[in-house]
Formats: sequence, structure tokens, C-alpha cells
Amino acid sequence: MSDSLQRETAALLATCPKGLEELLADELRALGAEVDRSTVAGVHFHADMATAYRACLWSRLANRIVLCLLREDGIERPEALHRAVAGVDWSRQLRPGATLAVDFHGRSEQIRHTRFGAQTVKDGVVDALQAQGRPRPGVDLQRPDLRLYAHLHRGRLTLGVDLSGESLHRRGYRRDVGHAPLKENLAAALLIRAGWPQRLRDGQALVDPLCGAGTLLIEAALMAADMAPNLNRVRFGFHGWAQHDEVLWAELKREAEARASIGRKRCRSRLYGFDQSPPALAAAKANAMRAGIPALIEFQGASLGQLQRPSELGDEVRGLVITNPPYGERLGELPELVTLYRELGEGIRQAFPGWRLAVFTANPDLGHRIGLRADKQYSLKNGPLEAKLLLMDVPDAADVAQHAGAGSTTGVATPRRSEGAQMFANRLEKNRKRLKKWLKQSGESCYRLYDADMPEYALAVDVYDGRVHVQEYAPPRSVNAAQAQKRLFDALQVIPEVLGVDPGQVIVKRREKQSGKEQYRKQASTGERFQVHEGRARLWINLRDYLDTGLFLDHRPVRRMLGEMAAGKRFLNLFCYTAAATVQAALGTEEAGGASDSVSVDLSNTYLEWARDNFALNGLDPARHRVVRDDCLRWLETARAEFDLIFLDPPTFSNSKKMEGTLDVQRDQVRLVSLAMARLAAGGTLVFSNNQRRFQLDPELAERFKVQDISARTFDPDFTRRPDIHHVFFIRHREGA
Repeated sequence: MSDSLQRETAALLATCPKGLEELLADELRALGAEVDRSTVAGVHFHADMATAYRACLWSRLANRIVLCLLREDGIERPEALHRAVAGVDWSRQLRPGATLAVDFHGRSEQIRHTRFGAQTVKDGVVDALQAQGRPRPGVDLQRPDLRLYAHLHRGRLTLGVDLSGESLHRRGYRRDVGHAPLKENLAAALLIRAGWPQRLRDGQALVDPLCGAGTLLIEAALMAADMAPNLNRVRFGFHGWAQHDEVLWAELKREAEARASIGRKRCRSRLYGFDQSPPALAAAKANAMRAGIPALIEFQGASLGQLQRPSELGDEVRGLVITNPPYGERLGELPELVTLYRELGEGIRQAFPGWRLAVFTANPDLGHRIGLRADKQYSLKNGPLEAKLLLMDVPDAADVAQHAGAGSTTGVATPRRSEGAQMFANRLEKNRKRLKKWLKQSGESCYRLYDADMPEYALAVDVYDGRVHVQEYAPPRSVNAAQAQKRLFDALQVIPEVLGVDPGQVIVKRREKQSGKEQYRKQASTGERFQVHEGRARLWINLRDYLDTGLFLDHRPVRRMLGEMAAGKRFLNLFCYTAAATVQAALGTEEAGGASDSVSVDLSNTYLEWARDNFALNGLDPARHRVVRDDCLRWLETARAEFDLIFLDPPTFSNSKKMEGTLDVQRDQVRLVSLAMARLAAGGTLVFSNNQRRFQLDPELAERFKVQDISARTFDPDFTRRPDIHHVFFIRHREGA
């Protein structure tokens, strides 16, 4: 390349993640570029080739640097796209025998697929070269000699040579990425927004208390060492470009290497990374080694509860604490995260008074659990997620002492619990005290502690042998969603504290009206289950994988009653679920024994496998206690056997695709009960139960059969607040019928 061509400015485009355009424009200016304008996820600029190369080497924020060859409007049809591409002199861009790849972005009415767009661009290049008598270039999608960038939006085509090659955010140091890695250029942007470059000049320190694979720390160290982020990259896109100037590139790279050598020696800032995961720390150390700055970062194994100010940092040293904590994309992750964010705030206040705190999270409501008020917020994207960078001043030691326990709302310190959270905690304590005597006498380890006692905290809190299952009732549209989320977080903060359980043993789900397949949909696939005792029975519980847990706690008295009634009888359990009622009936009482045999019917393979496991856990003979997979209505219509005791507990509503039609317990009760009574032996009892809160028994059933409403007798002390949660009837044949 001639000196005149080196000095000649060209039109270029730098692409970046959305939200970084302003920072990228400032960075390009600092590198010597003339910025024209910013666009969504990109910056248009003019620069000579030295500056273009320098941008590839030094940009901490860009994804790609594109040398623009063509900008043309009116490109809607494939023919127009092909014609525009073929009009470029590709002999100046592509060496003979070189390979080619095209990255196409955008669409039009006639060009609807990126693959078709890329193919059309490639065809235009090939046809232009062949028209000049040049050989046809090969295609290599993985490692082409020349990668083209094509973007089509609203009829405007931008076409150019991708000087970067692989995206510039891939610095090459990160092979062990750990969980949910933060992209390198986003990490650099967070550091810039948090003021790290300015703090570097003052020799301040940097700490990441949840460092994971170390991306934030490594990007901070590269800045501290004045090291080009892509200095260790072996190949850029321009290396296969026909006009590449290797002499110019070698000069720029030598300059960067010299700056890095000096910068590493002169670095005054100390950087520290903490994490409690040994694999994460091992990955972070390996990444730092590959990045060429291992001596600048000290990694230590520590949880937030063990977080301490490094001993070599005197009280006068100030700095930046920056971290990207997990933010719970699933509801079930929240209990541990509410505690984590609170511990983060407490640990930072104690260990780093007077410092600056920067927290990047896609759940700002969790960020508020830190207990410090953000004076600045920046909205950014982390992949597909909307996220925020929250910037906070950590109060110095004097302010902490002055405001401790004062319930200040100034942002210097906040009370451990909000007023609402304290009220919720008080109610939990009150309920525990009320149930204490009953729990001791009954020996029950699975019970409901709280059920929307306070309307503002619309939750059901169930205890399963030391584990806690929280169901959030979906708030009505009239309730502010943000306020509902805050109250949920209040509750999740309080529950582990009041009940003395690890937050990891608190499982959260949302309870809302289900329809169709949703009512059977798996919530997770952990396979995590454990045993609980109920009376004489042992039962398998799974709190995480399904909306329900395997045991309906409100039916405990009904199951107990079935056990007392079942001695020597033939027992039928319809809509058996996990067959906990069958287990109780089969075990019976110590004095009288249990059912002579049983049949349990359900349509779900999952529940029937669960039932078999419950049978095995209690030593029940599968030859005497059978499970049948079938639609209960269809099974009743064809069954011929008689039973002395039948438990009929249908769902309120079901439209499972495995069923014939739909089931509505209020609408279909006469048919359900009639079919069940046809299988009931003379002198036998049908126990009919359902959870339709507004259920009304059809008068026809009372006319045909002897019906006794025993609902009032089927509530243990933990469910007396919700007398409409279920309805239970004894139904028997009339004498002589």
C-alpha cells in the first residue's frame, strides 16, 4: 500500500452491542477517527488505514470494523442487490485464489432470509470477477481469506470488507467461561461507565466479589496495563484482504507491545477477585494467564459472608467494587438471590466504606436488596436481556455508625426489613406459635404455615420436613407489578430468617389459573426428591419439578380418615395423582390393618410412576395394589369390579389431550358420582372430594343417594383459615336401592 493510500481516509463502520454507541464514538475519536454519526448498534466514521488497523487492535467496545465499499438506496429486489454488488471492483479487494464468506443482516419484502441475501451477494462478487476474467473464489464459512459485511435496512445497502474477522469481543483469553459469561466488550463498557479509567489515574483499587471467570477483572487489568485488548490475536480479517499493508500493521503492533510492556511495569492499581467456586477461580486464573496480565490480579476463594478488605489496602485507599451477580431468570432461583444481594450490600458496607459500587443486573428489583441507593443507572443489553448498571456510593465508616439502626431513608443505610416485611415476619411467627402444640402432638412435618393471611402478601408457605415451598398467587391486574415483586422479595428475605432454613431450601413457584397443557407442564427437571412421613406412611416429595409437590396438604385429614375406614376393604382411588391416599388406605391403622387390595387410576404416566415408587417405599405388594393408566370416566364405564371404599377426587377442570373432551367438576359431578356409585358395593362408602371453592352439590345426587357433607371435619389447624379450600362428602346407596 502506498503512503498516499495509507493517508487517504475511508468510510468505515464500527458495530457494537446496543447501548454502547456513545461510548464507542468517544473511543474512536480518541483513536484518531472522525466520527460522522451513530446508528443503532454502530458508529459511522472516517479514518486512514492506520487508524482503521488501530481500531481493530485497540477498540475495547466494538464488535467489528468494516471498510465500507458501497452505500446504496433503493435495494429491494434480489436483482437490485446483485447488480449493486457486481458494480464493485472486487479485484482490488480479493486476491486470486482467495476464499470468501458473506455475513448478511437485514431483509426486504423480496429478500426475507439472511442465507438468501448472503448467497445473492456472493453471486454478485463471483459474477463480477468472472466478467473480468478472474478465477472464481471459493467459499469458506469458517476461516475465509475475506469476510464481507452486508446490511440491508429500509432499502439501504451497506456493503464492506470486515477488517476484524472474528468478532473483536473475542479477545482469545477466555476458553473457560464459567456460568453465564459476560461478553468482553460489555464488561469493558461497564468499567468505563463506572469510572474505572479515571480511577486508574489515581492508582485506585478494583474488587469483584463475585468474579466468576474473571472477565470484568481481566478487562480492568488490560486497561490498567495500557494493553491493547486484541494484542494477542493472531489473525484479523484484514490479513486476507488484497490491500493489506503488513509493514504498517507490524509497526502498529510493535507500538502496542511496547506500551503493554511499559504499562504492566508501571501499573499502580491493585485488582482482586473473590469467588467461592473453585472451578470458577481456576478458570479465571487461566484466563488471566492467557490475557498476559496474571501478576496484576489476585484471586481468592471466599463467599460473600467471608468478604474482607485485602490487608495490603490501607484505610485511606479507595476504589471501585464492580460485579455482575446472578439475577435469576427463573422464579425458583429467587430465594437464594434475595439473600445474596442483601449479603452483597452488607459485605460491601463493612469491608469497603467510602468506595464506589457498580452492580450490573437484569433484575433491578434485586439490586434494591443491596440496601444502597443508586445515584446513576445505565440501561444496557446483556444478550437478549434488558439490564441495568447501578452505581452507588458506599457510605464511609462514620456515616455507617451515625445511621446504623436509625431506619434512615436517605440512601446512606436502610433498615434490615421494610415495615411490610416486618409485618409478614410477625405473622409467620404468630402462626408458628399457634401451630406449635398441634405439630408436637400430631408429629406432622408437612404443613401449611401461611396462606395469604395478609392480602398484600398473597403467598402460600408450606413446610415439608424443613424445606419450604412458596407459592405466589398471581396478582390481579389492578395490583402494581413492581409493588407485587417487591413484596415477594420482602417475603423471600424474611422466610429463611424466621424459619431458620438455608435460602437454597426455599422453592418458589407462581400459582395462577392453568389451562390446557400448562396444568401438567414441568417446571424444572432436577429429579430432586426426598422422603417425608405422614402418619404411618412414607411418601416421595418433589418441590422443584412440578407445580404441585406430590402431596396435597389440605387433604391430610381425608387420607387419615381413609386409613381408618379401609380395614379389610377393597379400595378404589380415582384421579389418584401420586396415590398418597392409596398408601394410607393400604397401611390402615396398627389396630385394624389396611385395605385388602386396591386399584389406583390416573391418566398421567408421571404420576403413576410416582405412585409405584410410593408403594415400593412402603412395602406394598404390587399384585394386591395395582395402578391403572386410563381416563377415569372411560375406565368406570367399562369396569365390572365392585369396591367397598372409593375415593373420588377429580381436578376442578381438565382438558388434557389424553382425555376424551373436557372435565368440569361442577358441571360433570352427576355423571362422575353416578359412575363411581355403580362400582360401589352395598354398604360401601364413596368419599367424594374436590377443590372447587364455589362448589355446590347437585340436588339430584342428594335425591338418589345418601349424602353427608363432612367438609367441616376435614381441616387440621393449618387449614382452618380456608374452609372453602375443599369440599368432602360421604355418599352411600340408599337402603333397598
